[in-house]
Amino acid sequence: MITTNKKQLVCQSVIGEITSPLGGVNPYRINPDGQSDVYPGVGGITYNVRIGDPACGMFADHVEPGVSISNFTKFQGQPGPNRALNLFSCAGNAAKIISGDAKGKTGRVVGKHGGIEHVLIDFAQDILDDLVIGDKIQIKAMGCGLQLSEFSSVKVLNIDPALLGAMNIKKAKQRGLEVQVTHTVPAKIMGSGIGSSHSNTGDYDIQLFDEPTVSEYGLEDLRLGDIVAITDADATFGRIYKTGGVVIGIVVHSDCVLAGHGPGVMVIMSSKKGEIQPVISKRANLKHYFSKMGPV
Repeated sequence: MITTNKKQLVCQSVIGEITSPLGGVNPYRINPDGQSDVYPGVGGITYNVRIGDPACGMFADHVEPGVSISNFTKFQGQPGPNRALNLFSCAGNAAKIISGDAKGKTGRVVGKHGGIEHVLIDFAQDILDDLVIGDKIQIKAMGCGLQLSEFSSVKVLNIDPALLGAMNIKKAKQRGLEVQVTHTVPAKIMGSGIGSSHSNTGDYDIQLFDEPTVSEYGLEDLRLGDIVAITDADATFGRIYKTGGVVIGIVVHSDCVLAGHGPGVMVIMSSKKGEIQPVISKRANLKHYFSKMGPV
């Protein structure tokens, strides 16, 4: 059994409201081949894209599964409440709707999307139909400061202790941990978000423009909510290339057409010394783990 410092963690409320999708004066997005089109993107309530669904192949760019929330409150002229929402929300946290026709219904946090600074939440399909843009959702934020008692060199972040417990993480026979993942991803194709000074908010993208690499690693069937391993990478304090390092993350948004972008990965574990051993399992997806966690 993997032991943690769960008893030391604080559970605190953060809140946001369902955002609207955004559009620009110039609506076109241009891909690396120079072709342009108008694509659905971030924000809103996405009725037909949820965790467990394909992350690739849609006519979309950066689409977020389920519900996207933000906190527009200003504190001393700065967006501090939205920073708190993004810093302290963790995958697996309980989320409760507190306004509108779906008031009282619950779901779970999927992850966080950088740049737009959204927190993403999964609800049952019938709940999505009762939501409207502007509805408020409160999250029981827990997970900040989570540590593995016997593996101090493995950084854990952005994950609820209950979700970590559902992931069937084991001590490896040789050293470190065995973590089930659907895919391994080489650090050489990581794009937008690389170089961030921390990994406590946001994500970074898997570029899928190189067909030989996509084929070699089987990345064409990535799904939203997949747990993946990025090899030769480290995100302990910032997202970097690191020979021998391993990063574990959750696929939180869809594929993209923009150069340098692709399905986004929110970091949940990192070991610069490579003390994480990925084990391939197609069940390593939030949809499966949320069902193991049971009702919120």
